[in-house]
Amino acid sequence: MAEAKAWRTVLTHVESLLRSGELGPGDRLSSERDLAVQLGVGRSSVREALRVLEVMGVLHTATGSGPRAGAVITTSAGSGLAQVLGLQAAAQAFDFDDVVEARLVLETAVSTALAAESSTPDGAAELLDAMDDPALTPDDFLALDARFHAMLAEATGNAVFAAIMTGLRAAIETYVQSRAHDIDDWAAARDRLQVEHRGVLESIAAGRADEARTRIHDHINGYYASTRV
Repeated sequence: MAEAKAWRTVLTHVESLLRSGELGPGDRLSSERDLAVQLGVGRSSVREALRVLEVMGVLHTATGSGPRAGAVITTSAGSGLAQVLGLQAAAQAFDFDDVVEARLVLETAVSTALAAESSTPDGAAELLDAMDDPALTPDDFLALDARFHAMLAEATGNAVFAAIMTGLRAAIETYVQSRAHDIDDWAAARDRLQVEHRGVLESIAAGRADEARTRIHDHINGYYASTRV
């Protein structure tokens, strides 16, 4: 199973347990190792899913041993945060024009909020450095691209921004990965995307909100326009 998609298997599993009532506030998830074996995914995918769920406020994780260690559910099945997990499936049925429009609204707001604080996400520059590796396949590059955009949303500290990006991520990945294979010169496209990524970070770090908003808008809209059939 592709790593970029495997983490969503974990989210779907947790959602089903919440909806069925098998998990509720105070309950503990199985260990990373047990979840990986049970769901047939890598432990890195489990960790990615748990990180997303923690940002969304669905659970809390703690290292060590004892009653507070591990991943503990902090929300109920009827809460808004738990319900947003269902957007993972629903988003893939939306018209993609609508998904892109929603993403533009969300990510321009995210970049504006970050630039107001001149706050770039920890690890974002290092992630972009890893994305420079020419050995990455388009799917691998775009999985890291999705992680970069999620990091921006998370860095605002707004759980709703992070949750909506998580919900849209499945639909976004499906589109951008399928279209990447239609790009004749992938290396040139990848280099252009990296220049745009770094430009967004530069504008945010400098506190130039209008510039950051314009750059993220042009970055998202440019890929969509260049690959639309």
